[in-house]
Amino acid sequence: MQETSLRKRREDEKSLQSTELKTTNLQKELGLFSGICIIVGTIIGSGIFISPKSVLSNTEAVGPCLIIWAACGILATLGALCFAELGTMITKSGGEYPYLMEAFGPIPAYLFSWTSLFVIKPSSFAIICLSFSEYVSSPFYAGCSPPQVVVKFLAAAAILVITMVNALSVRLGSYVQNVFTAAKLVIVAVIIISGLVLLAQGNTKNFENSFEGTKLSVGAIGLAFYNGLWAYDGWNQLNYITEELENPFRNLPLAIIIGIPLVTGCYILMNVSYFTVMTATELLQSQAVAVTFGDRVLYPASWVVPLFVAFSTIGAANGSCFTAGRLVYVAGREGHMLKVLSYISVKRLTPAPAIIFHGIIATIYIIPGDINSLVNYFSFAAWLFYGLTISGLVVMRFTRKELKRPIKVPIVIPVVVTLLSLFLVLAPIISMPAWEYLYCVLFMLSGLIFYFLFVRYKFGWAQKISKPLTMHLQMLMEVVPPEEAPE
Repeated sequence: MQETSLRKRREDEKSLQSTELKTTNLQKELGLFSGICIIVGTIIGSGIFISPKSVLSNTEAVGPCLIIWAACGILATLGALCFAELGTMITKSGGEYPYLMEAFGPIPAYLFSWTSLFVIKPSSFAIICLSFSEYVSSPFYAGCSPPQVVVKFLAAAAILVITMVNALSVRLGSYVQNVFTAAKLVIVAVIIISGLVLLAQGNTKNFENSFEGTKLSVGAIGLAFYNGLWAYDGWNQLNYITEELENPFRNLPLAIIIGIPLVTGCYILMNVSYFTVMTATELLQSQAVAVTFGDRVLYPASWVVPLFVAFSTIGAANGSCFTAGRLVYVAGREGHMLKVLSYISVKRLTPAPAIIFHGIIATIYIIPGDINSLVNYFSFAAWLFYGLTISGLVVMRFTRKELKRPIKVPIVIPVVVTLLSLFLVLAPIISMPAWEYLYCVLFMLSGLIFYFLFVRYKFGWAQKISKPLTMHLQMLMEVVPPEEAPE
């Protein structure tokens, strides 16, 4: 019996070795249109249907509220331009990860991958899917909130479906993204056109004395930016798939220059539309701003709004999953996570293990979490690393002068964005201290324990566990290592 078992194990090892010889790489299948769709589709999700109340509650007047939305768009564009320089200078997938590696070394890069893999990306994925499930389930529970069990089960089902789609095919994932981007642009167009028609008919009362009653403070401005920028989150998503983008030197900056101003214009016009039918007080009292707008303007076809809002959020969730899987893939390839997470499906040519891992973590976040706590958890960590990454761009202007820069932004832009990121990290802590921020910092620092135990000093007992686990997962999922890490 032992000889049979030993023989079978040797055969498995030989099979694994021969399989490892069949290496492959990610395919360049995404053009300019798909790049724009990923940016627009990922940014326009649940945020524009959730954040207007939060931004208005901190600005307390229509005029400052619209200015904050425009300023958030400008900040997102400036940040994306910095990322365009980084993305064309360091043409590796994984977004902030390879940039931090080049600028500051392995420890900050590892802490980013650790935090992103376990906090930033899965919590964002969970937030969007929870928003989707709330909009979908609300019509079935008229007059009351849907049960949390229903909302969470539906969100988990959405995560499962999106994860499967992206694990099966890069092309299928991009097609799904394109379709849902088109669907969400329909509802955005409906809201904007309806608002402009009402505005032309003379519904301008809510814009009179639009700065009256404003009581702004540094903390209130910071919190307003916090919530507005949550709606813009996704401005850097295209950098996660640089290796799969056709002609990235041309298509990456073009997709950014076209995509983010398009989103900014849509957001401002949508808020203008909301204010044509609702006063500031009515908007703050609304349970769902877009649904209230639809009930007042589109009745009896008001059901169109929650349906297309659901399409919008599921499209954003798909874009989030599509790009986050590449971050896990790169972290595994660099040896900062389990090696099997960097493997590619032989049949599908997708980073399937990374995408599935991301889906599992996001599902765990759904169990105890609610949207507000997850947004706080997400935003603090995200802007901390956005600021650190863009400060790395400034550092590399002096330490890595030899790197080619097909796109080079004026140095004042990354300096300004870095300072604004620092403000965004500190403002909510000073204004409204909460335990979430302390927990987030402690979790980030706990990554150092795993870094020194499993990455810096690779202990023998850890290798004895990880190698057979990697082998069995590789055979189970039919995945192989990429040919080489792109330079």
